[in-house]
Formats: sequence, structure tokens, C-alpha cells
Amino acid sequence: MQSQFYTLTDYPNGLPDHSHFKLETQTLPELAEGEVRIRNRWLSVDPYMRGRMNGIRTYVEPFELGKPMQGGAIGEVIETHDSRLKVGDIVSHMGGWRDIAQTPAEGATALPDIDVPEQAYLGVLGMPGMTAWTGLNIIAECKPGDNVLVSAASGAVGSLAVQLAKAKGCHVVGIAGAAHKLAWLESLGIEPVNYRDHTAHELSDAIKLASPNGIDVYFENVGGVCLEAALSQLNEGARIAVCGMIDGYNDKEPVPGPSNLAQLIMRKAKMQGFIVADHWASYSYFLNEVAPQVAEGKLDYKETVKEGLESTPDAFLALFEGGNTGKMLIKL
Repeated sequence: MQSQFYTLTDYPNGLPDHSHFKLETQTLPELAEGEVRIRNRWLSVDPYMRGRMNGIRTYVEPFELGKPMQGGAIGEVIETHDSRLKVGDIVSHMGGWRDIAQTPAEGATALPDIDVPEQAYLGVLGMPGMTAWTGLNIIAECKPGDNVLVSAASGAVGSLAVQLAKAKGCHVVGIAGAAHKLAWLESLGIEPVNYRDHTAHELSDAIKLASPNGIDVYFENVGGVCLEAALSQLNEGARIAVCGMIDGYNDKEPVPGPSNLAQLIMRKAKMQGFIVADHWASYSYFLNEVAPQVAEGKLDYKETVKEGLESTPDAFLALFEGGNTGKMLIKL
């Protein structure tokens, strides 16, 4: 059986382009004991993958040039040499960026028996959803009555973070760009703030207008002017959960940090970065809380879906142009 997959041709300096991705074909070897073969149905692309394209180890190994890339995927087991999984099982795994994956069975997990679309386990019930839940509950210790600010609030992580905070009884402000994203946030009962073409000072004023009583919790996905603006509006004892800083992922040179970091001292605030993989032992708690809300339609999550394996690079690059509302997915 043959498999098509993407490889990275070179480590980009700045924003990647199509020349950095190559679609290749290979004949898969016979299954070894303990392996499964999976026909992928859904693929995920995520901003963190940009860090794997730098050729250096961060919190995860970099992609190897010329080797199959990896990413979250949902697929159907079509052949198995392991008793833990049977043909027909729908599983989540990390053999993305390809149509057919062959992997040790221990690296594939059968989806729970919950009445939700299977691709939800790449988004609202997968790594992005778990990231939102972890940042709010474990890192920022969000509690009812907090004033919460979320950047990239219409994205896969941010859109769940704002809704979870709202459900806790918080006053929630969401930063986004495009008009339809701001309108969606407003429909959810979130105070929308537009960051486009704003200086940090202008954005800070807009945040103050949306949250006159300051900010107790800031869920950071962007960095740059968003972080600087947020720092100016912190309340005493505020907590900042740093999930990502997509604003700088494609910078060719290091850029200066916020000019007002001293606000952390004056406001006696805490700012902590986190990697969701370190908290995966809490996934069952997240699933027990959030999955019923998804199944009952109490959470409004969105997906941006591209069709076909060939669209994977386009989908990935669109993440850095604001081309997604909610989770970016590829349907095979």
C-alpha cells in the first residue's frame, strides 16, 4: 500500500512558503507486531508547528528535513497487528500531514463513545480545547467574578477560553481582528476588541473601555502589542497564562519585549508560560467537564475546513494571516 506525505525541504527564515513543503509517496512496509495502519480522515495544523521548522529542539523535537512531518490526525484503523485496536476503530494519533499512517498501536487512541463529531477531538475536545482549559484553570486559577482578557479570541484555543471563562461567571473581553470574528465574539456575550492597526497605547485604551474594572486574568496567545496593552490594564494580583506568541513566530530577528514589564512588579502579578503536554494527566477532568457541553450544543465552536491532502500547506500558512475562525482542519 502506498502513502502520500509531506516533508519539509528546508528550515525557513521568516514566514514559510510553498517551496518549504514537498508532497512525496512511499510504499509502506509490512506491518510489524504491535503496529496499526490508519487511513486518515481529518488532519490538524497548528501554530506550534512553526517552532518545529527551525531545526532546533524547543519543547519538542524539530521536523527532520526530508522525513514525514507529524501532526494531530483522526483516522480509521484499516489493518492491525495489535489486540488493543481492531479494524474499523476511529482513533486519534500524531501521524498527520499524510493520507495513510503506519504507527505503533500505543501511539493511537480510540475515540471516546461520546455523541460529538469525530474531528472535535482535534479541536474543542483535543489539544486546543485542553490548552484553553489548562491555561484558565491550572495556570491562571480563574475564578467566578474575574475580569478575563483573551487574545486571538476567535481561534481554536481562544474561542474556548472565552466561553469557559464566561460560563464561570466572569466578565470576558476577547481580542480579534476581522469584523466577522468580532461579531461572533459579541454574539457569545464577549466584549470584542479590535487589535488591527492599533498601537499598544490605543489597544490598552480599548481594553479599558471594554473592561473598566481592569484585568484579573489574561490568556496570552499573541504577544507583541497585545501583551503590552494587557500589561497596562492589570489589576493587583493578576495572573497571565502564556500559551503562545504567534505574533513573533516568523520574525527573522529577535524583537524587543514589552516596554512596561515593570507592571508585573507594581501589580504584584504572575506571568507563567505552559506547555499543555505537561498537564495531559488532567485530560479526563477536562473531558468530563467540556464534552457534555459540546454534545448538548452549549459551546459554540467553529471550524475552518480545507479539502484534500494537497491543501495542508495552504491551511498551515493561513494560520499566520488570520485565515481561520476556530480550528483549522483538513478533511481527506
